[in-house]
This record gives sequence, C-alpha cells and structure tokens, in this order.
Amino acid sequence: MTAPAVVFVLPEKRSPLRRWRLLPGGRRHLPFIVALVLGLVLRGLAMLGYRPALFFWADSFTYLESAAHPVPGAFRPLGYSLFLAALAPGPGLTLVTAVQHLLGVGIAVAVYASQVRRGLSRWAAIVLVVPLLYDEFLILLEHMVMADALFTVLVTGGVLVLLRQRLTAAAAALAGVVLSLAALTRTIGVLVLALAAAWLLLKRGNGWRVWTTFAAAGLAPLLAYATWMSATSGVFGLTRADGLFLWARTTTFADCSVIRPEPRLAPLCPGTPVASRPAPPYWLWSSWSPVNHVHGDRNGLARGFARAAILAQPGDYLAAAGSDLRRLLRWERTTSRDAAVRRTNPYWFPFEERSLRPSVRPAAEAYEGGPAATRVHEPYAGWLRAYQRFGYLPFPLLVLALAGTLIVAAVRRRRDALLPALTAAALILAPPFLTGFDVRYVIPALPSTCLAAGLALAGTADRLRGPR
Repeated sequence: MTAPAVVFVLPEKRSPLRRWRLLPGGRRHLPFIVALVLGLVLRGLAMLGYRPALFFWADSFTYLESAAHPVPGAFRPLGYSLFLAALAPGPGLTLVTAVQHLLGVGIAVAVYASQVRRGLSRWAAIVLVVPLLYDEFLILLEHMVMADALFTVLVTGGVLVLLRQRLTAAAAALAGVVLSLAALTRTIGVLVLALAAAWLLLKRGNGWRVWTTFAAAGLAPLLAYATWMSATSGVFGLTRADGLFLWARTTTFADCSVIRPEPRLAPLCPGTPVASRPAPPYWLWSSWSPVNHVHGDRNGLARGFARAAILAQPGDYLAAAGSDLRRLLRWERTTSRDAAVRRTNPYWFPFEERSLRPSVRPAAEAYEGGPAATRVHEPYAGWLRAYQRFGYLPFPLLVLALAGTLIVAAVRRRRDALLPALTAAALILAPPFLTGFDVRYVIPALPSTCLAAGLALAGTADRLRGPR
C-alpha cells in the first residue's frame, strides 16, 4: 500500500487587473473611473498652475473679511464665509481650493451613481456626467474664492437626497437643512427651497410627516439667521440689498418721464440715455451711481423705485430680462477672444500674476498667513489656458437639454426628473429678472440639468422596454 500523496497548493499570484476584478462592480464602472481620474488631472493642473487660489475682484476679499469677523452683511449672507472660517485652521487658501475641487468631483460621482441606480446605462450616465468633470468654468469656480462652487454642491446635494427612492423623515430633514444652507450661501437658494417644498407636497406617497419635517428643517436655519441679522442691524432678513439689486436691474430701461416717481424716489432716476447705459452691476457698485448719493434707507428707496418702474414699464422690464437671456444662445461663454480682454477678464484663467491692491491685501494675507497673491506656474497654467478654449458645454446645448428634459418629464410624468429640471430652470431664469445676467449665475444649473436629463432618459427607456 503506497503512502497517500501530499499536494501543496501554492497561493495564486493575481495581477493588479485580476485583483481589480474582485472588487464588487469595479470592472463594470472602470470607464467612469477613467473619466473621473482625467477630471482630477484637470483640477490638479489648476492646483499646480495657480497657487494658492484665484480671486474675483472685491467679492473674494469681502468673504475673507467676513470669515475673520462673522457678522451678517448687507449684500450677501454669511454661508460661504462660515465655510471659510471652518477651514481657517488649515493651510490657508490651498485647503479651500482643494476641498472645493473634491466637493465638485464628489457631486459628479453622486450624479453618476443616482442615474445608474435608476436604470440608466453606464455609458449614457458617463456622457451626462462629462460636463461636471470637464467643464472648465466649473473648475475655474472651484479654484476661486467665491461662493458659487459651494452653492452648486449644496443645491445638487439637497436635490439628490430628495430623489431617494424611499424618502424617510430623516432624509427629508437632511435635504431641508442642505437646501437651507444653500440659501444662506446665495439667496437665490430660497427659490430652490420653495420649489423643493412644492414638489414634495405634490409628490404622492410621502405623507405629511415627511413634508413637515422637510419644511421645519429648511426654515429653521433661515429664521435663525434672520434673527441674527435683526439683532445686529434691525432688519429681519437674509440681506439688506434685495431692493438695490432689483433697482440695478431696472436702470437699463427705466424712464422717469413714464414712471413719474414720487419726489423721494426721483434722485434714483438714471441720468444717462437708455441706449448708452451700462450693465446693472455698474449701477450698483460704481461711485457715480445715484444710489450711492441718497440718504436714509437706500434699500427701501431702491425697492420702491424698482417696483414703480416695473409697474409703469412691464414690457420694457420683460424685454430687458429677455435680452439678457438671449446671451444663452451664444456658443462661446466669454465676451471676447481678444488677448487684451482675456488678460483682465476674471472668467479666464489668468495669463500673468497681478499684485493685490493695498485695500484688500490684509484680508487675504491674514487668512493665508503670508503672501496671498495668485502665483502662475508654467507649464501647468498654460495647459489649462489652452484647454479652456474648448473644454466647456456651450449654453445652447445646455438650454436644449433642459428644455427637452422638461418636455419629457411633463409628458411622461417623470416627477423625479421634474425637480432637478425645475431647479436648473429657476437658477438660469431668475437672475436676469432680479439683478442681471452673469455667466457665473448659469453654471450652478449644470449638475441639476445633467441629473434631470439622466432621470428622464432612464424613465423613457423603462417605458420602451415594457414591464419586466
């Protein structure tokens, strides 16, 4: 009788690719992982090419000053400044831009995952997420000390929470808080919060408890902030400038011979001919503007004049907003490709370094803990400047996608696609009626549009396949 053979089984050597296949779902989502890495590379170019951050005129430094001394201000709520204050113990503005880039990439991942879970094919989901990963203006805003990137993340995050297939009261409360924080970052978020509340009220199957929890969680931070504002300034609200912004909107068409304003409002009449008047922001911030020469409650007076102008000239008001909205039909986002214009346009990655003005340098250097002016490092900055010439989603395609999504969502009764679609529409349409058009105001609608389009396509595909 022979002795039994002993067999030794050596552990199998697995290649990195074989080990990757063992990850749950890893191979199926490999194309998205590749797209995600390339998006991170673009953001890495921004981090390497423009250190520590990009600044937007005086706004960035106002946010930094409010981060050091958080008191509710007149023109903007404190949400973004509190975000900066929370990151202040870190290594200055480099941490701010890094966090904003990571938040932007995280939203792209969340939108992709939401679409795939709803039944959209992985390749279609990747195509729809491409603008969120590669749009140069999104990358620019993420690298800028401005509230827009954080606002975009909060709005999209709140909508994503509400789109959960099984919405609990706890999830509704989380969505309410997130959208409320968006409103405390940019006040137009109040409109998104109201849209979400209306959508949730009309959506079947949630119950009153879910809606009540959402409403309470959404209103609580706003009421707390308005109370803080009242204690420091005597005005119960999120800002003290809603009337000023609306007045600036009316300056492009207001004709006091038609309006015939009250004597107390007459000093706010624009003195230049309508055809030669500049854009609304110039009337708000320039020293020659009549609003800077009135006494008393400037915001209240401006609100009264704006109301009188809109009531007396409703057609001109609609025409002014419509003229702004026509800029969405331009293929290029920037005003000019002229090199001299691009060198001073804050919506282009800069060509050269510019020193900070003495009036704003202390706030930036106090936060940075040293020199804070943007330093341009080649060749990374040059690669990014070359990319920004073509690496964006043209606004006509964005408008077409949003309009098509709204039609499909209405015809097919896709309530899940309707919420992000209406959110994107509100973010695009409201600013020209309230203050004026700015390319920066359109960009936060990108993630909601991509999310809505994916949900509408997923619902249409389900109908074409029929019952499973």
